Amino acid sequence: MVSKVESRVLTTLERLVAGTVLCVAAMVGLYIALVGGVSVLPIEAGDLFLLATLVAQLVWGVAIVRPGAQAIPLLRLGRGAEVLFFAGLALFLFAFIFASNANMDYVQRFVAAGGNVQLAPDTTQERWIAVRRYSPSLAAAIVLYGMAFFRGLGRDGGILLVLASIALSVVSYPSFVATEGIGAVGWVMLVPLFVALRRATAARHVWYLLLYGLFFTLLGNYWLGTFSLVSLQTVGIIFFVYYLLFGVVTALLRGYVGKWSWLFYPAVWTLFEFARSSGFLGYPWLLTGHTQYRFLPAIQYASLGGVWLVSFLVILVNAAIAESLVLRTRRKVIVAVITAAAIVLVGLAQMNPRLDAHGNARVALIQQNSDPRKHEYERTLESLQRLTNETLPEKPDLVVWSETAFVPNIRRWSQEDPERRRLARLVHEFLEYQRSIGTWLVTGNDDYRRVLDDTGRETERLNYNAAVLFDPQGRRIDTYHKIKLVPFTEHFPYEEQLPWVYSLLQDFDVAFWEPGEERVVFRHPKFAFATPICFEDVFPGEVRKFALAGAQVIVNISNDYWSLTEVAATQHFAGGLFRAVELRMPLVRATASGVTAYVDPVGRVIGAVPQYSEEFIVVDVAVETGDTLYRRWGDWFPLFCAVLLVALLAGNVYGGRREE
Repeated sequence: MVSKVESRVLTTLERLVAGTVLCVAAMVGLYIALVGGVSVLPIEAGDLFLLATLVAQLVWGVAIVRPGAQAIPLLRLGRGAEVLFFAGLALFLFAFIFASNANMDYVQRFVAAGGNVQLAPDTTQERWIAVRRYSPSLAAAIVLYGMAFFRGLGRDGGILLVLASIALSVVSYPSFVATEGIGAVGWVMLVPLFVALRRATAARHVWYLLLYGLFFTLLGNYWLGTFSLVSLQTVGIIFFVYYLLFGVVTALLRGYVGKWSWLFYPAVWTLFEFARSSGFLGYPWLLTGHTQYRFLPAIQYASLGGVWLVSFLVILVNAAIAESLVLRTRRKVIVAVITAAAIVLVGLAQMNPRLDAHGNARVALIQQNSDPRKHEYERTLESLQRLTNETLPEKPDLVVWSETAFVPNIRRWSQEDPERRRLARLVHEFLEYQRSIGTWLVTGNDDYRRVLDDTGRETERLNYNAAVLFDPQGRRIDTYHKIKLVPFTEHFPYEEQLPWVYSLLQDFDVAFWEPGEERVVFRHPKFAFATPICFEDVFPGEVRKFALAGAQVIVNISNDYWSLTEVAATQHFAGGLFRAVELRMPLVRATASGVTAYVDPVGRVIGAVPQYSEEFIVVDVAVETGDTLYRRWGDWFPLFCAVLLVALLAGNVYGGRREE
């Protein structure tokens, strides 16, 4: 049924004001974009999209003010203004975040060399350009929506509730608001969104989830603006599609769950998080459970059902509170409080798991505070050597350097003449130094494998992101090639099927590696360990396979220096920490700039060093492992959620038929 407010039409004066505002703002925006501004978006399509939006806005304004125009419903004006505002805001946020690249020296060199991107000389100027380009449309949308609001449209507060959940979600995780995040907020961060969804029509349900997903992705992952020239837009587009599909599916299903909606949303949301973390496009970042990475009682459930079970429990409390607010009943509040208390109590009971002891190992974790790929190799090696030398009096059993800490390819340049080649000279210096320290060392490095034809001639050389283990005598004991590569920026397997995408990525200075094939477990005299490289450690199933292959310690090597913010590294650390609890085994991390730390099998941070500092930490790792349900059964809990979802739908449908 259409309400009286929604059935209202604009008066003649309101039409003239609305149309004039739209036309003037569109013409100002077109002038700035075509004459007075410098391109800020990284691809031509982005500029074309902005221009298309402005042209559509101009056409809409003319249609409203033209003589003889049909009555304009207030609802159409309000919804149109809403779409105009949030579309413009999304583009503005992207442009504002992407402007961070203007301060990156390697990006400016790429621009100067004729690279396929236009940027101002620095971030401040580029952000000011973004403000100028998008402010006319945003201002027009605000004026139009204000007109509709004061006529009574939109006072249900649905949009404000969605915005509240976006804000609460951002602060729950490590963010630009709170570097370590405010995990307690995670237990209520989705309450406003769930309230809005329960009251919304099917179309608004999809719209609300789309808005939440898009803006939470942009704000939560803002640091992707400096990962590469294509990462932020790639993640933005992919998650736009993800949340659109998620919204459509949940809108279709929600009518069949009846009174069980407080279970429906936890089950379907957990399934969604698992789906978006799987396959080539898998990106298990900012999962709901990650908000609790510092709350030990909650994360103990990861040993049972992985991070997915932790996410489910947090969403369950959110959904129960939202249901109580919608139904205005205290019973659901009481249920939510009891559930939260039970989660804590049961979690506390799991904090002393039975562990098998395998001895101790002293590990030196080196943080050289540089991006190895963007700084001078000589300077980075000098820093690594100096920090390592400071650890030697403590007699470490293993020294760990970060991902690609030493960049020149050891396999290749060790075979070249150091008198003639700079990189060969560096590799020989590294090998001589490693032999001199008298202990084991693992370092990130580039590696390759030659593909030969029948005559022994090299036909192809496959490049890998690798971890290399050396013994105290300087012998190369083993090598692990990174298996789970970052999609679009480290690996793109669809060159033949989508050659235009492959070519576009190369135009934006993307270099690819080959994925590894063997899950290598390094064998040290005191323990066996695996080295998931960089974001591999946020994939529960990937690290579990290392544990099943015999690893007793997780040794993550990462490089998050490029982000130039502690937020990205802290989010990474929060996601990776769950592997220690899921598998009940120690986790140590050596990173280029942070978070370099030691986490025990319960998830306690035993030691860490400040981010963005030249530091080291020597830790005595208790090599303890325990059997867990997650280790044995893997990702069983998302399957349970699927079964639960089917049961809810079937039960409601069957129950409805019986009542008939």
